[in-house]
Amino acid sequence: MFDAMSDHWIMLSFAGLAGFLVLVFVFDVFIQKKHTIMHNFPIVGHIRYWLETVGPEMRQYWVANDKEEMPFNRDERSWIYASAKGENSNFGFGTTEQIYGIGYPIIKHAVFPFPESKAEHVGDDPTYIPCLKVMGESHGRARPYQPQSVINISAMSFGSLGAKAVAAMNIGAKKANCFHNTGEGGVSAYHCHGADIMWQLGTGYFGARDRDGHFSIDVVAAKVEQNASIRCIEIKLSQGAKPGKGGILPGKKVTAEIAFARDVPVGVDCISPNAHSEFNTVDELIDWIEMIADRTGIPVGIKSAIGNGGFWKELAKRMRERCEGPDFITIDGGEGGTGAAPLSFADHVSLPFKIGFSRVYPIFQEAGISNDIVWLGSGKLGFPDRAVIAFAMGCDAIQIARESMMAIGCIQSLKCHTDHCPAGVATQNRWLQAGLNIDEKAERMARFIKSFRKELLSLSYACGYQHPCQFSGKEIEFSTGVNKFSQLHEVLGYTRDATGLKETRTVNTTQPELVK
Repeated sequence: MFDAMSDHWIMLSFAGLAGFLVLVFVFDVFIQKKHTIMHNFPIVGHIRYWLETVGPEMRQYWVANDKEEMPFNRDERSWIYASAKGENSNFGFGTTEQIYGIGYPIIKHAVFPFPESKAEHVGDDPTYIPCLKVMGESHGRARPYQPQSVINISAMSFGSLGAKAVAAMNIGAKKANCFHNTGEGGVSAYHCHGADIMWQLGTGYFGARDRDGHFSIDVVAAKVEQNASIRCIEIKLSQGAKPGKGGILPGKKVTAEIAFARDVPVGVDCISPNAHSEFNTVDELIDWIEMIADRTGIPVGIKSAIGNGGFWKELAKRMRERCEGPDFITIDGGEGGTGAAPLSFADHVSLPFKIGFSRVYPIFQEAGISNDIVWLGSGKLGFPDRAVIAFAMGCDAIQIARESMMAIGCIQSLKCHTDHCPAGVATQNRWLQAGLNIDEKAERMARFIKSFRKELLSLSYACGYQHPCQFSGKEIEFSTGVNKFSQLHEVLGYTRDATGLKETRTVNTTQPELVK
């Protein structure tokens, strides 16, 4: 009998396959009532759903050209991957961009670039670019903080990202000497591998609550005292992907460990309130900031996407009158966002970065206090040309999120909200995380930050500057019509504050001196 089976294994295989297909046919037509396509087209209808499932991957590699996929096209992803891996990140055969298209930016180089031979290096890192301002200095905080990198890792919570991804980012941040924003999920053990930490407090106050679930300044003060890596606190008023709506962590991602850290039920969607319970007015916000800063001694700032402008006018007015308030302000663009968000919020709520920042920054300039605040930008700024524009607009440093995810292996599969991230980055699935090697990904994270800074410095040198914050807007032009380009500061209607560095664009014999 067994000999006969072995002699006819091909026939048996076909018979088995035919039997399986018959069962699928019966199930599709007579049992399942959910899918019309599968009922009307039994067996082959499954192919339609499979193709839909792998659609992003198919478009990503086989259908979309190098410039058309969103949110990051293939060229952008290739630059990030090559930079993170230490491979050749150059491109050949000239630009493929439509450089006459409306809104296209051009960075104007200097006839006499700043000589790289005169560049000042701190230690053995030639990519070192410190922030030129000190958080908390203008308000006399007990423990002011000067970020040692103008490129930093933006807010992504443990929960939204897996443990290995968070750990790799933090170790990489330490190697690159930049800070790591915790996201509203709070400070986890995976954030504590030695990098400077920006602790974000969202509306859920995760990691900062008492046993009754209310915000506790005692808990916050104790954590800051116990963890010297926590250098500043960011109060999230809103974020680019879902402003005016609380954070969303799908129940599939709420493991026992995350539930314990956040004090929420296991396996249930963790949805933060859409508004803070500790303050309702500008003065109450300032009071809360001052209370946290007084108890902890560290700088406290705010993060917000931009919508209605009335709040910012009142905030600038009261900060000037009281000489109190946030030590730094992070402006998030509507084009940013990781994790989960309703489509209407992700697509239509809050202004994009360049518009939002340009509406807020001049308000504080007019109030005479813009130089007292450290300005941070976020929202798809993880490329040197976009960073230059952000600095020229007034940013002192930037935070990058999705680009950091790609640096450690994200392939833009668009499955962050499903817990099925194939790269093991945005998932709590242990099997999917198993392939993410922390040490290797940490090296990639560090290389990406350093490669980013290296190219940013090259752009600065090409324009005659030593530090990217010396860009003021006159070195950048935007296409504003047919064969018409306008300078950035003309489009914006303002020029960013001076940096305190000696200018070198017109006189290239003087070496800039970094202010302390």
